[in-house]
Amino acid sequence: MTRLPARIAFAAMLAVALTAPAPSQAQAQNDPVVAKVNGMEIRQSDLSAAEEEIGQNLPAMPAEAKRDYLVTFVTDMVILAKAAEARKLGDTAEFKRKLELARTRLLMETLLQAEAKTAVTDEAMKKVYAEATKQIGEEKEVRARHILFRVEDPKDEKAGKEAEGKLRAVIARLKKGEDFAKIATELTEDPSGKANGGDLGYFTKDQMVPEFAEVAFKLEKGQLSEPVKTQFGWHVLKVEDKRNRPIPEFDKVKDQVRSFVVRKAQADLVTKLRSEAKVEKMTPPADAKPAEQKK
Repeated sequence: MTRLPARIAFAAMLAVALTAPAPSQAQAQNDPVVAKVNGMEIRQSDLSAAEEEIGQNLPAMPAEAKRDYLVTFVTDMVILAKAAEARKLGDTAEFKRKLELARTRLLMETLLQAEAKTAVTDEAMKKVYAEATKQIGEEKEVRARHILFRVEDPKDEKAGKEAEGKLRAVIARLKKGEDFAKIATELTEDPSGKANGGDLGYFTKDQMVPEFAEVAFKLEKGQLSEPVKTQFGWHVLKVEDKRNRPIPEFDKVKDQVRSFVVRKAQADLVTKLRSEAKVEKMTPPADAKPAEQKK
């Protein structure tokens, strides 16, 4: 889901904080005061909210420096917000409209976060993992080496014939028993192939361009291909191994599984609520002008 811009969303929270009642003693112990601005308390929870909204825009820095940065950020916002209140900027229709939008978006995000928290259970994650690994277990992988002679412009027939000729000469050497990895290191025009003897490692069919993948998955282990033309140039490949794709351990993919469960639960909720809602989209008049964007 699209997130509300930090300055708007956090401003909405700040507006609430400025008018919120003082926390209870128990709340205060768990949420200590980190600064005061003209007597108004800034608490740890305010820093946490600010950090969440700033997100990736927060510069990398040591923990203590980050805390100081956030304290300054929040106190500056409070100072400026109080100055805006003094000018009665919060009473304008435009401000109230923006505040209502921010409130709506914050409510949306809070609901989605609550849905995510409910959805992420061990049972749900294990179910998704089981379904995914069943599909993975049926998928094939090939490990192959290749030698490439590049053709920068596919329309350049002369360059294409030269590359094909060089490749056929290499295939002749390979058929006489020369070592594939050694020749790849010597001649391939694939930079990574020079470093590892043309080894592509294990790959699934959809990880390679179709012309290459078709040949690789038809060959048996140990077999050498005839010349293969792709958008990159001319290849010869040798299949080193074939196997079913290994199933990763649950703990190694737990974070990805959790993300999938969260996204699906949130998407399902949106779809359900959308289907239950009466949404009317009005067609603007033909002579209506688009709203001007403010800088």
